[in-house]
Amino acid sequence: MPLKDVKVLDLSRLLPGPYCTMILADFGAEVIKVEEPEVGDYIRHYEPKRDENSAIYHSLNRNKKSICLDLKDSEDHRCFLKLAEGADVIVESFRPGVMKRLGLDYDVLKKINPRLIYCSITGYGQTGPYAEKPGHDINYMSYAGLLDLMGERGRKPIVPAAQIADIGGGAMPAVIGILLALLNRSKSGKGQMVDIAMLDGVISWLPLLLPQHYAGTEVIRGESLLNGGYACYQVYETSDQRYLSVGALESKFWQAFCNKIGKPEVIARQGAPKEEQEDLIKEVQAVIKNKTLEQWMEMFSDGEACVSPVLKIDELERNAQIAERRMLKNLPGDSNSKFKEISSPIKLSNTPAAPIRRAPTLGEHTEEIMKSLGVSYHK
Repeated sequence: MPLKDVKVLDLSRLLPGPYCTMILADFGAEVIKVEEPEVGDYIRHYEPKRDENSAIYHSLNRNKKSICLDLKDSEDHRCFLKLAEGADVIVESFRPGVMKRLGLDYDVLKKINPRLIYCSITGYGQTGPYAEKPGHDINYMSYAGLLDLMGERGRKPIVPAAQIADIGGGAMPAVIGILLALLNRSKSGKGQMVDIAMLDGVISWLPLLLPQHYAGTEVIRGESLLNGGYACYQVYETSDQRYLSVGALESKFWQAFCNKIGKPEVIARQGAPKEEQEDLIKEVQAVIKNKTLEQWMEMFSDGEACVSPVLKIDELERNAQIAERRMLKNLPGDSNSKFKEISSPIKLSNTPAAPIRRAPTLGEHTEEIMKSLGVSYHK
Protein backbone atom coordinates (compact mmCIF):
# COMPACT_ATOMS: atom_id res chain seq x y z
CA MET A 1 0.00 0.00 0.00
CA PRO A 2 1.36 3.47 -0.87
CA LEU A 3 0.93 4.79 2.68
CA LYS A 4 1.65 1.56 4.57
CA ASP A 5 4.24 3.09 6.92
CA VAL A 6 2.42 6.36 7.56
CA LYS A 7 0.84 6.88 11.00
CA VAL A 8 -1.90 9.50 11.23
CA LEU A 9 -3.44 10.91 14.41
CA ASP A 10 -6.90 12.20 13.58
CA LEU A 11 -8.38 14.64 16.09
CA SER A 12 -11.01 15.91 13.65
CA ARG A 13 -14.75 15.40 13.84
CA LEU A 14 -17.81 15.53 11.59
CA LEU A 15 -17.04 15.62 7.84
CA PRO A 16 -13.95 17.37 6.38
CA GLY A 17 -11.22 15.86 8.56
CA PRO A 18 -12.66 12.33 8.70
CA TYR A 19 -13.16 12.34 4.91
CA CYS A 20 -9.51 13.35 4.47
CA THR A 21 -8.19 10.66 6.80
CA MET A 22 -10.53 8.07 5.27
CA ILE A 23 -8.73 8.53 1.94
CA LEU A 24 -5.36 8.13 3.67
CA ALA A 25 -6.60 5.00 5.48
CA ASP A 26 -7.95 3.53 2.23
CA PHE A 27 -4.40 3.52 0.88
CA GLY A 28 -2.70 1.95 3.87
CA ALA A 29 -2.09 4.68 6.44
CA GLU A 30 -2.62 3.69 10.06
CA VAL A 31 -5.25 6.24 11.08
CA ILE A 32 -5.95 6.54 14.80
CA LYS A 33 -9.04 8.54 15.73
CA VAL A 34 -8.32 10.40 18.97
CA GLU A 35 -11.74 10.88 20.53
CA GLU A 36 -13.14 12.48 23.63
CA PRO A 37 -14.19 9.84 26.19
CA GLU A 38 -17.91 8.97 26.26
CA VAL A 39 -18.83 11.49 23.53
CA GLY A 40 -16.41 10.80 20.69
CA ASP A 41 -16.90 12.15 17.20
CA TYR A 42 -20.22 14.02 17.23
CA ILE A 43 -21.25 12.39 13.98
CA ARG A 44 -21.54 9.03 15.78
CA HIS A 45 -24.82 10.28 17.26
CA TYR A 46 -26.53 11.43 14.06
CA GLU A 47 -29.63 9.74 12.68
CA PRO A 48 -30.28 7.37 11.08
CA LYS A 49 -28.29 4.81 13.03
CA ARG A 50 -26.64 1.70 11.59
CA ASP A 51 -26.00 0.16 15.02
CA GLU A 52 -25.06 2.22 18.08
CA ASN A 53 -23.40 4.63 15.64
CA SER A 54 -24.81 6.57 12.73
CA ALA A 55 -24.77 5.35 9.15
CA ILE A 56 -22.80 8.48 8.23
CA TYR A 57 -20.16 7.72 10.87
CA HIS A 58 -19.63 4.26 9.37
CA SER A 59 -19.29 5.75 5.90
CA LEU A 60 -16.53 8.18 6.93
CA ASN A 61 -14.49 6.15 9.39
CA ARG A 62 -13.76 2.82 7.78
CA ASN A 63 -10.24 1.37 8.03
CA LYS A 64 -9.44 3.41 11.18
CA LYS A 65 -8.71 2.75 14.83
CA SER A 66 -10.19 4.63 17.79
CA ILE A 67 -8.71 5.61 21.14
CA CYS A 68 -10.23 7.77 23.87
CA LEU A 69 -8.12 10.54 25.38
CA ASP A 70 -9.15 13.59 27.38
CA LEU A 71 -6.57 16.10 26.18
CA LYS A 72 -7.29 18.33 29.19
CA ASP A 73 -6.27 15.50 31.54
CA SER A 74 -2.56 15.49 32.42
CA GLU A 75 -2.08 11.75 32.00
CA ASP A 76 -3.95 11.63 28.69
CA HIS A 77 -2.05 14.74 27.56
CA ARG A 78 1.26 12.91 28.12
CA CYS A 79 -0.08 9.88 26.26
CA PHE A 80 -0.94 12.04 23.27
CA LEU A 81 2.54 13.58 23.27
CA LYS A 82 3.96 10.05 23.27
CA LEU A 83 1.79 9.20 20.28
CA ALA A 84 2.82 12.40 18.49
CA GLU A 85 6.50 11.53 18.87
CA GLY A 86 6.03 8.58 16.53
CA ALA A 87 3.37 10.04 14.24
CA ASP A 88 3.87 11.13 10.66
CA VAL A 89 0.73 13.24 10.34
CA ILE A 90 -1.71 14.98 12.66
CA VAL A 91 -5.06 16.19 11.33
CA GLU A 92 -7.23 18.50 13.42
CA SER A 93 -10.22 20.71 12.70
CA PHE A 94 -10.53 22.88 15.79
CA ARG A 95 -10.84 26.63 15.48
CA PRO A 96 -7.46 28.42 15.61
CA GLY A 97 -6.20 28.74 19.17
CA VAL A 98 -7.81 25.60 20.60
CA MET A 99 -4.77 23.35 20.16
CA LYS A 100 -2.48 26.10 21.48
CA ARG A 101 -4.57 26.36 24.64
CA LEU A 102 -4.22 22.60 25.03
CA GLY A 103 -0.45 22.89 24.63
CA LEU A 104 -0.58 20.73 21.50
CA ASP A 105 -0.19 23.19 18.63
CA TYR A 106 2.32 22.78 15.81
CA ASP A 107 4.99 24.92 17.48
CA VAL A 108 4.97 22.56 20.47
CA LEU A 109 4.73 19.29 18.57
CA LYS A 110 7.40 20.04 15.98
CA LYS A 111 9.94 20.33 18.80
CA ILE A 112 9.36 16.75 19.85
CA ASN A 113 8.92 15.51 16.28
CA PRO A 114 10.57 17.67 13.58
CA ARG A 115 9.34 15.26 10.87
CA LEU A 116 5.71 15.79 11.83
CA ILE A 117 3.24 17.02 9.23
CA TYR A 118 0.52 18.96 11.01
CA CYS A 119 -2.64 19.59 8.99
CA SER A 120 -5.27 21.98 10.26
CA ILE A 121 -8.61 22.14 8.44
CA THR A 122 -10.64 25.22 9.40
CA GLY A 123 -13.30 27.40 7.88
CA TYR A 124 -11.18 30.48 7.30
CA GLY A 125 -7.59 29.42 7.94
CA GLN A 126 -5.09 30.30 10.64
CA THR A 127 -4.85 33.98 9.71
CA GLY A 128 -7.15 36.86 8.84
CA PRO A 129 -10.02 38.67 10.59
CA TYR A 130 -12.38 35.67 10.20
CA ALA A 131 -9.92 33.08 11.55
CA GLU A 132 -11.84 32.45 14.77
CA LYS A 133 -15.34 32.78 13.33
CA PRO A 134 -17.59 29.71 13.43
CA GLY A 135 -19.05 28.43 10.19
CA HIS A 136 -20.33 25.56 8.11
CA ASP A 137 -20.40 24.57 4.46
CA ILE A 138 -23.11 27.08 3.54
CA ASN A 139 -21.18 29.96 5.13
CA TYR A 140 -17.95 29.28 3.26
CA MET A 141 -19.79 29.02 -0.06
CA SER A 142 -21.53 32.29 0.74
CA TYR A 143 -18.31 34.21 1.33
CA ALA A 144 -16.74 32.67 -1.78
CA GLY A 145 -19.52 33.98 -4.03
CA LEU A 146 -20.41 30.48 -5.18
CA LEU A 147 -23.75 30.20 -3.40
CA ASP A 148 -24.97 33.40 -5.07
CA LEU A 149 -24.50 31.77 -8.47
CA MET A 150 -26.35 28.52 -7.69
CA GLY A 151 -29.97 28.27 -8.73
CA GLU A 152 -32.41 29.60 -11.28
CA ARG A 153 -32.55 33.06 -12.73
CA GLY A 154 -34.61 35.48 -10.65
CA ARG A 155 -34.97 33.13 -7.69
CA LYS A 156 -33.05 32.77 -4.43
CA PRO A 157 -29.78 30.79 -4.34
CA ILE A 158 -30.18 27.02 -3.96
CA VAL A 159 -28.35 25.15 -1.21
CA PRO A 160 -26.52 22.21 -2.87
CA ALA A 161 -27.24 18.71 -1.60
CA ALA A 162 -23.54 17.80 -1.32
CA GLN A 163 -21.06 19.58 0.94
CA ILE A 164 -18.89 21.42 -1.58
CA ALA A 165 -16.84 23.41 0.93
CA ASP A 166 -16.37 20.57 3.41
CA ILE A 167 -15.23 17.98 0.87
CA GLY A 168 -14.07 19.88 -2.21
CA GLY A 169 -12.75 22.91 -0.33
CA GLY A 170 -11.45 21.20 2.80
CA ALA A 171 -10.96 17.44 2.74
CA MET A 172 -9.52 17.06 -0.76
CA PRO A 173 -7.03 19.97 -0.52
CA ALA A 174 -6.00 18.56 2.87
CA VAL A 175 -5.22 15.18 1.31
CA ILE A 176 -3.21 16.84 -1.44
CA GLY A 177 -1.38 19.07 1.05
CA ILE A 178 -0.48 16.12 3.27
CA LEU A 179 0.79 14.06 0.35
CA LEU A 180 2.86 17.00 -0.92
CA ALA A 181 4.32 17.49 2.55
CA LEU A 182 5.15 13.78 2.79
CA LEU A 183 6.88 13.96 -0.60
CA ASN A 184 8.85 17.01 0.48
CA ARG A 185 9.80 15.32 3.78
CA SER A 186 11.23 12.38 1.86
CA LYS A 187 13.74 14.84 0.38
CA SER A 188 14.29 17.32 3.21
CA GLY A 189 13.65 15.15 6.27
CA LYS A 190 11.50 17.90 7.74
CA GLY A 191 7.77 18.15 8.38
CA GLN A 192 5.65 21.25 8.05
CA MET A 193 2.30 22.88 8.76
CA VAL A 194 -0.53 22.38 6.24
CA ASP A 195 -3.02 25.23 6.69
CA ILE A 196 -6.29 24.42 4.90
CA ALA A 197 -9.14 26.95 4.85
CA MET A 198 -12.42 25.77 3.38
CA LEU A 199 -13.16 29.31 2.15
CA ASP A 200 -9.88 29.25 0.21
CA GLY A 201 -10.81 25.87 -1.20
CA VAL A 202 -14.20 27.04 -2.47
CA ILE A 203 -12.68 30.11 -4.12
CA SER A 204 -10.34 27.74 -5.95
CA TRP A 205 -13.44 26.12 -7.47
CA LEU A 206 -14.16 29.26 -9.52
CA PRO A 207 -11.65 29.09 -12.40
CA LEU A 208 -14.43 29.38 -14.99
CA LEU A 209 -16.37 32.13 -13.19
CA LEU A 210 -13.90 34.64 -11.76
CA PRO A 211 -12.01 35.10 -15.07
CA GLN A 212 -15.30 36.10 -16.72
CA HIS A 213 -15.86 38.68 -13.99
CA TYR A 214 -12.37 40.14 -14.31
CA ALA A 215 -12.74 40.25 -18.09
CA GLY A 216 -15.73 42.53 -17.66
CA THR A 217 -18.58 40.04 -18.11
CA GLU A 218 -21.31 40.15 -15.50
CA VAL A 219 -21.87 36.68 -14.04
CA ILE A 220 -25.48 36.26 -12.92
CA ARG A 221 -27.26 33.30 -11.36
CA GLY A 222 -28.94 31.14 -14.00
CA GLU A 223 -27.73 33.20 -16.96
CA SER A 224 -24.25 31.90 -17.77
CA LEU A 225 -23.42 29.02 -20.09
CA LEU A 226 -22.63 26.58 -17.29
CA ASN A 227 -25.13 27.63 -14.64
CA GLY A 228 -28.43 27.16 -16.43
CA GLY A 229 -28.65 30.11 -18.77
CA TYR A 230 -28.35 28.20 -22.05
CA ALA A 231 -30.52 25.57 -23.71
CA CYS A 232 -27.55 23.37 -24.62
CA TYR A 233 -26.54 22.93 -20.97
CA GLN A 234 -29.80 22.42 -19.20
CA VAL A 235 -32.15 20.15 -17.26
CA TYR A 236 -35.53 19.31 -18.82
CA GLU A 237 -38.64 17.67 -17.39
CA THR A 238 -40.13 14.60 -19.08
CA SER A 239 -43.77 13.57 -19.32
CA ASP A 240 -43.51 11.29 -16.25
CA GLN A 241 -42.20 14.09 -14.01
CA ARG A 242 -38.61 12.87 -14.29
CA TYR A 243 -35.68 14.87 -15.60
CA LEU A 244 -32.89 14.52 -18.10
CA SER A 245 -29.76 16.61 -18.37
CA VAL A 246 -28.23 17.92 -21.56
CA GLY A 247 -24.54 18.82 -21.72
CA ALA A 248 -24.28 19.52 -25.44
CA LEU A 249 -21.62 22.23 -25.27
CA GLU A 250 -19.82 21.26 -28.46
CA SER A 251 -21.66 22.02 -31.71
CA LYS A 252 -21.58 18.37 -32.83
CA PHE A 253 -23.38 17.28 -29.65
CA TRP A 254 -25.93 20.08 -29.92
CA GLN A 255 -26.59 19.18 -33.54
CA ALA A 256 -27.10 15.52 -32.62
CA PHE A 257 -29.43 16.49 -29.78
CA CYS A 258 -31.56 18.80 -31.91
CA ASN A 259 -31.87 16.27 -34.72
CA LYS A 260 -32.86 13.53 -32.28
CA ILE A 261 -35.67 15.61 -30.74
CA GLY A 262 -36.88 16.68 -34.19
CA LYS A 263 -35.83 20.34 -33.93
CA PRO A 264 -33.07 20.81 -36.52
CA GLU A 265 -34.21 24.40 -37.03
CA VAL A 266 -32.78 25.46 -33.64
CA ILE A 267 -29.26 24.14 -34.29
CA ALA A 268 -28.07 27.56 -35.44
CA ARG A 269 -29.36 29.17 -32.24
CA GLN A 270 -27.03 27.35 -29.86
CA GLY A 271 -24.97 30.46 -29.14
CA ALA A 272 -27.84 32.94 -29.32
CA PRO A 273 -27.64 35.93 -26.95
CA LYS A 274 -28.71 35.33 -23.35
CA GLU A 275 -31.95 37.21 -23.83
CA GLU A 276 -32.98 34.70 -26.54
CA GLN A 277 -31.97 31.61 -24.59
CA GLU A 278 -35.04 31.66 -22.35
CA ASP A 279 -37.36 31.23 -25.35
CA LEU A 280 -35.12 28.50 -26.76
CA ILE A 281 -35.20 26.62 -23.45
CA LYS A 282 -39.00 26.80 -23.47
CA GLU A 283 -39.13 25.44 -27.04
CA VAL A 284 -36.92 22.48 -26.17
CA GLN A 285 -38.79 21.86 -22.93
CA ALA A 286 -42.10 21.65 -24.82
CA VAL A 287 -40.67 18.83 -26.92
CA ILE A 288 -39.05 16.92 -24.04
CA LYS A 289 -42.34 17.02 -22.13
CA ASN A 290 -43.92 14.74 -24.77
CA LYS A 291 -42.08 11.55 -23.80
CA THR A 292 -41.11 9.69 -20.64
CA LEU A 293 -37.55 9.59 -19.38
CA GLU A 294 -37.24 5.94 -20.43
CA GLN A 295 -38.45 6.74 -23.94
CA TRP A 296 -35.98 9.59 -24.32
CA MET A 297 -33.06 7.54 -23.02
CA GLU A 298 -33.93 4.77 -25.46
CA MET A 299 -33.91 7.32 -28.29
CA PHE A 300 -30.53 8.70 -27.23
CA SER A 301 -28.94 5.30 -26.56
CA ASP A 302 -27.42 4.99 -30.02
CA GLY A 303 -25.98 8.49 -30.39
CA GLU A 304 -23.57 11.01 -28.89
CA ALA A 305 -25.50 13.98 -27.61
CA CYS A 306 -24.39 14.18 -23.95
CA VAL A 307 -27.85 13.38 -22.59
CA SER A 308 -28.22 11.64 -19.23
CA PRO A 309 -31.06 10.65 -16.93
CA VAL A 310 -31.22 12.54 -13.64
CA LEU A 311 -31.04 9.48 -11.41
CA LYS A 312 -32.67 9.24 -8.02
CA ILE A 313 -30.40 8.10 -5.22
CA ASP A 314 -32.11 4.69 -4.97
CA GLU A 315 -31.32 4.01 -8.65
CA LEU A 316 -27.53 4.20 -8.31
CA GLU A 317 -27.03 0.53 -7.44
CA ARG A 318 -28.82 -0.56 -10.62
CA ASN A 319 -26.79 1.67 -12.90
CA ALA A 320 -24.46 -0.42 -15.07
CA GLN A 321 -21.59 2.07 -15.04
CA ILE A 322 -21.59 2.51 -11.27
CA ALA A 323 -21.83 -1.25 -10.81
CA GLU A 324 -18.92 -1.88 -13.21
CA ARG A 325 -16.73 0.58 -11.28
CA ARG A 326 -17.80 -1.09 -8.00
CA MET A 327 -18.43 2.25 -6.34
CA LEU A 328 -21.06 0.81 -3.99
CA LYS A 329 -20.32 -2.47 -2.26
CA ASN A 330 -20.78 -4.44 0.92
CA LEU A 331 -18.12 -5.00 3.53
CA PRO A 332 -16.13 -8.20 2.91
CA GLY A 333 -18.13 -11.14 4.27
CA ASP A 334 -21.24 -9.01 4.69
CA SER A 335 -22.94 -9.51 1.34
CA ASN A 336 -26.44 -9.69 2.80
CA SER A 337 -26.35 -6.30 4.49
CA LYS A 338 -28.60 -3.56 3.13
CA PHE A 339 -25.81 -1.09 3.86
CA LYS A 340 -23.43 -0.32 1.03
CA GLU A 341 -20.06 1.35 1.43
CA ILE A 342 -18.87 4.03 -0.98
CA SER A 343 -15.66 2.77 -2.54
CA SER A 344 -12.61 4.92 -3.13
CA PRO A 345 -12.89 6.92 -6.36
CA ILE A 346 -9.11 6.71 -6.77
CA LYS A 347 -8.29 3.68 -8.90
CA LEU A 348 -4.61 2.67 -8.86
CA SER A 349 -3.54 -0.22 -11.07
CA ASN A 350 -0.74 -1.60 -8.88
CA THR A 351 -1.65 -0.46 -5.35
CA PRO A 352 -5.44 -0.19 -5.15
CA ALA A 353 -7.35 0.95 -2.09
CA ALA A 354 -7.56 -1.52 0.78
CA PRO A 355 -10.59 -3.74 1.32
CA ILE A 356 -12.93 -1.84 3.60
CA ARG A 357 -12.86 -2.64 7.32
CA ARG A 358 -15.74 -1.51 9.48
CA ALA A 359 -15.50 1.75 11.39
CA PRO A 360 -14.26 1.37 14.99
CA THR A 361 -16.39 1.55 18.10
CA LEU A 362 -15.56 4.39 20.47
CA GLY A 363 -12.19 3.72 22.11
CA GLU A 364 -11.98 0.23 20.65
CA HIS A 365 -8.20 0.33 20.23
CA THR A 366 -7.21 2.38 23.29
CA GLU A 367 -5.65 -0.51 25.21
CA GLU A 368 -3.93 -1.94 22.12
CA ILE A 369 -2.32 1.37 21.17
CA MET A 370 -1.29 2.32 24.70
CA LYS A 371 0.32 -1.10 25.08
CA SER A 372 2.28 -0.58 21.87
CA LEU A 373 3.66 2.63 23.41
CA GLY A 374 4.67 0.84 26.57
CA VAL A 375 2.15 2.88 28.54
CA SER A 376 0.13 1.33 31.35
CA TYR A 377 -3.34 2.76 30.87
CA HIS A 378 -6.17 1.91 33.25
CA LYS A 379 -9.00 4.40 32.65
